Amino acid sequence: MRLLAALTFFTRLPLWRIREIPAAYFKRVVPLWPVAGWLTGGVTAGVLWLCGQVMPLTLAWVLALAARLLLTGCLHEDGLADFIDGFGGGTTRDRVLAIMKDSHIGTYGVIGLIVYFALMLQLPAALPLETLCLTVLCGDCWAKCCAAQLINFLPYARTEETAKNKTVYSRMTLPELLVCFFFGLAPALTFSFGLGWLPRTFCWLLPVPLAGMLLLTLLMKRRIQGYTGDCCGATFLLCELAFYLSAVLLF
Repeated sequence: MRLLAALTFFTRLPLWRIREIPAAYFKRVVPLWPVAGWLTGGVTAGVLWLCGQVMPLTLAWVLALAARLLLTGCLHEDGLADFIDGFGGGTTRDRVLAIMKDSHIGTYGVIGLIVYFALMLQLPAALPLETLCLTVLCGDCWAKCCAAQLINFLPYARTEETAKNKTVYSRMTLPELLVCFFFGLAPALTFSFGLGWLPRTFCWLLPVPLAGMLLLTLLMKRRIQGYTGDCCGATFLLCELAFYLSAVLLF
């Protein structure tokens, strides 16, 4: 049931048609965020590989990103835009939270998304098809695992009544933490140490998203004394981007 809740929450697949999910399950979906990454990362890598067989890599990469956007309903990109708007335009805690809750996008959010996608679109010029496919799957899962740690380091910045989705995530228990790291790390360790499809030096990239998450955690603690759902989405995309840019430097 929790897996169904996680996939329902983090994707736009109509899984809610299978069975009604009690609201309590959505409070504990974050530990399974990397599991959703296996789906979103797998779809992205699969579309990239298939399209890359018949068209230029840059075009295949655009279609792969479009597939992930459709699968997730731009959930994380919306969070990134709201995060940049709030932290860029707000000068007080209450103002930052108010801006992030506003459904309208501002100048900071627009520019932030432009820069984000401009950087993402440079990846095919630096990485070959097979390497990019594997890196995408590893990066999606691991960045989600890193971003998920926000709920362990910070309290929720709003009350449950004022939250956008009326849900406050529960902090992870030790078994949940182990599950989160297992599914987050498994692709990278399998492709580098297990199958040898990626060099073992690939694992040197793993601390980069963790460092990015810790820096963003300090920023959130200083500015809003907690996190929101938008903060989680923004942290995921920024950690993932840091992972990819580091892969460019490595390869």
